[in-house]
Amino acid sequence: MKRSDELARPRELSTTGEIAQRLNWLRAGVLGANDGIVSVAAVVVGVAGATSGNGPLLTAGMAALVGGAISMALGEYVSVSSQSDSQKALIDAKRRELRHDPKDAADQLAAAYERKGLSPATAALVATELSEHDALGAHLQAELNLDADEVVSPWHAAFASAIAFTLGAILPLLAILLPPDSIRVPVTFVAVLLALGATGWLGAVIGGGPRFKAAARVVLGGALALAATFAIGSLLGSSGLVG
Repeated sequence: MKRSDELARPRELSTTGEIAQRLNWLRAGVLGANDGIVSVAAVVVGVAGATSGNGPLLTAGMAALVGGAISMALGEYVSVSSQSDSQKALIDAKRRELRHDPKDAADQLAAAYERKGLSPATAALVATELSEHDALGAHLQAELNLDADEVVSPWHAAFASAIAFTLGAILPLLAILLPPDSIRVPVTFVAVLLALGATGWLGAVIGGGPRFKAAARVVLGGALALAATFAIGSLLGSSGLVG
C-alpha cells in the first residue's frame, strides 16, 4: 500500500499543478477585464467632461478599446513567449541528459524523491519504475515541476488577454453612450465602480486574499482615475481648447 501511495504522488502533483495553472489563467482573465474597464472608462469619462457629442465619445472609446486590447495581447504574447521558450529549453536539456547519461539522470531523480521525504530505497524504486513508464515526464515533474504537454502557448495567452480586456471595456463604452446626456457620467461612474468591486472581489476569491480589502482597493483606484480624467476633460472643455 505504501508503495502504491508513493507512485501516485507524481500524478497528484500534476493534478495540483493543472489546477493552479487554470486558476492563474482565470485570475489573469479577471485582471485583464479589470484593465479594460478602468482604461476605457477613464478615456470616455475624460472626453465626456469636455464634450457631450456621441461621435467623439464613440471614437475615443473604440480607439481605447482596440488599442488597449492589442497592447494587452502583445504584452501577454511577449511575456508568455519568454516563459514558453524557457520551459522548452529546460525540457530539451533534460531530454539530452537522459539520452547521454541515463545513469546520472536516474540518480538525480532518486535524489529528488529523497528530498521530498522518501527513504533512499523507496526513492530509488519509485525513480526506476517511473522512468520505465515515462522517464522524461518523471524527471520534469520531480525536478522542475513541469509537464511536457502543458507548455504555455503565447498565442492562447494573447487571445485570452485581448478577449478579457474587450469584455471589460464594453461596459463603460455602453454606460457612457446609452443614457441621456444629463446622467451619462454618473451612470458610468456607478456602473464602472460596481464592476470594479466585482472584479476585485472575484480576484481575491481566486487568489485566496482578503475580499473586501481587494474590492475596496480596486474601487478606490478606479474612482480616482475617473475623477482625474473627468476633471481634466472638464477643464479642457471649459477653456475652449476642445469642443
